[in-house]
Amino acid sequence: MRRLLVITYYWPPAGGAGVQRWLKFSKYLPQFGWEPVILTVYPQFAAYPALDATLVKDIPDLIKVYRTKATDWFRLYGNDKSKVPSAGFAMNMDNSLKGKISRFIRGNFFIPDPRRGWNKFAFRKACEIIETQKINHIITTSPPHSTQLIGLRLKERFPGITWISDLRDAWTDIYYYKLFYPSKISAAIDAGYERKVLRNADKIITVGNNLATTFSSRIKEARAKIHIIPNGYDEEDFEGVELTLPDRFTITYIGTMSKAYPIDAFLQALSVIEKTGHDFLLRFVGYITGDLKTKITDCISREKTEFAAYSEHPEAIRFMASSSLLLLVVPFTESNKVITPGKLFEYIATGKPVLYIGPVDGDPANHLRLCGHSGIFSGQSAGDIEKFILKIMSRGESWSFIKHPEYSRKMLTQKLGEVLAGL
Repeated sequence: MRRLLVITYYWPPAGGAGVQRWLKFSKYLPQFGWEPVILTVYPQFAAYPALDATLVKDIPDLIKVYRTKATDWFRLYGNDKSKVPSAGFAMNMDNSLKGKISRFIRGNFFIPDPRRGWNKFAFRKACEIIETQKINHIITTSPPHSTQLIGLRLKERFPGITWISDLRDAWTDIYYYKLFYPSKISAAIDAGYERKVLRNADKIITVGNNLATTFSSRIKEARAKIHIIPNGYDEEDFEGVELTLPDRFTITYIGTMSKAYPIDAFLQALSVIEKTGHDFLLRFVGYITGDLKTKITDCISREKTEFAAYSEHPEAIRFMASSSLLLLVVPFTESNKVITPGKLFEYIATGKPVLYIGPVDGDPANHLRLCGHSGIFSGQSAGDIEKFILKIMSRGESWSFIKHPEYSRKMLTQKLGEVLAGL
């Protein structure tokens, strides 16, 4: 069995879609002839926006996991983990003068991100693992994109190894990039790192067509070596989960949300539906900013709204499974076509109807169409959204969507194995 060194900052007990991607790949890779060796950070030295101890059960017993220390630059935020930047940094950003200064420091003195405090420790350990275990293939997965710089250094140190760069999100095009106020010099340095990674990686993996196009536009050499492997759902996560239709029509949103998310038309539609006498529950599971909670409860009666805290993965799936309609919203930003929330595929796996608000030519919309979903809206027409919700309300359980097998984690790992087989 061939060995593959996977260098990932996020690993259980960290939570979130970024953790699950390589946790699930590692779970199924041995079935396709590869033994993953994991290099990650000790939890006590890490800056995790979320924890999920339930994911530990998915780590195969025989897998080797190596951990190192890291310099935690996020200690400047003290014990307030809600301030730890991540994809959610745009959700909980502090707009006070202190908050803006903090973001400026983040964007101009920690390039590409503060988690590069792990790099020197990870690089040393990776060299040791490569040399002692005769490993010839490595994968770096990001964000944090600073992890890609570890792969870059390893490629320089060991020119004969094969390096695969897995880019789960945009880099300098990420939708909250400008919130860090990068200077022209800082932005140029960051863009230089991005191009260098794309140029020197032997293969590049991304999660969607639009993201692949974005990276291909950076350097022409990238186009020929990009492979698209989306996130997905693990069928085993749904074993024993009962898919039910609640007595009260329930719309559920899982994840973070801020004012950057275009839900005004959706709230207008629900307000009209409420005024016409229809009963429903609008349920949010995860971090919702205070100003957005106020907007929601100003539009809809409090007894028709519910806000639940961040949930571990099994509980999040149970929330999905006990819903009438699942809500998926993509932030309204310049480059939002590339954003594909990991929960999309678990939404698909439930077989429940999905109301999607975001770019109609974005990657999530394309995945939903492939599975027979039609509730795809740009978020501008409250009337169209209202009609769709009422149609789902009236039809009850009489819908039929495709649980597309190509999104199963096992099938996606097979696809990864085909990419690796070409090394």
